[in-house]
Amino acid sequence: MKSSLPAGQLEELLCIDCAVRRSGICAALDPDELQELDRLGRHVHFQSRATVFAQEELATSFYNLIEGVLRLYKLLPDGRRQIVGFALPGDFLGMAVSARHGFSADAIGPVVVCQFARASFSQFIADKPHLLRRINAFAARELNLAQEHMVLLGRRTAEERVASFLIGWRDRLARLKGPAQTVALPMSRQDIADFLGLTIETVSRTFTRLERDEVIEIMPGRITFLKAARAEALAAV
Repeated sequence: MKSSLPAGQLEELLCIDCAVRRSGICAALDPDELQELDRLGRHVHFQSRATVFAQEELATSFYNLIEGVLRLYKLLPDGRRQIVGFALPGDFLGMAVSARHGFSADAIGPVVVCQFARASFSQFIADKPHLLRRINAFAARELNLAQEHMVLLGRRTAEERVASFLIGWRDRLARLKGPAQTVALPMSRQDIADFLGLTIETVSRTFTRLERDEVIEIMPGRITFLKAARAEALAAV
């Protein structure tokens, strides 16, 4: 399915044909349950920089990311931005602990999400413990990532933070597309800085140093690992 439609445009959903069904929460469902889910969701296309949902907005929907990358961030009281993560296809979003979203999600490039009304989806999962277990597993994974991020921000040098981000991003993409030494980086250097708690100047200098040391090669929109073992050592993998 194409993702070049105007932001917010809806399209009919066919769960059985979904490209990320096996990596998302829907992997827990059988064909009959997928048909039932078809009646609840819609594909929604968003253009680059469009907001899928905003911090403090009422959480009325759940979202399964089908295509593209989402930037997840919180705005601090003083106006600064803290990026809390980047969502990839198969990620399930909208599990707010309160009635409002705790962070915002913006599109990095065109994205497609599968959107479900919160009330109808909650009713759908009520008698499906296998799906609830799958959702709980996703929530536990997100909690683990958040804990690792706290350690990353508090106890690592700039070089270790950047290496850890690059290795972590490589490994996440590998689970979707298979192992590769060349890794797409659709986010900006400022995005990476805001995620790692660094300045953009520090991130740029660190990328340059890693390239000078022949750990990575920088190309437009991507990097190639030349010495993956060295990057992994820096990331303490």
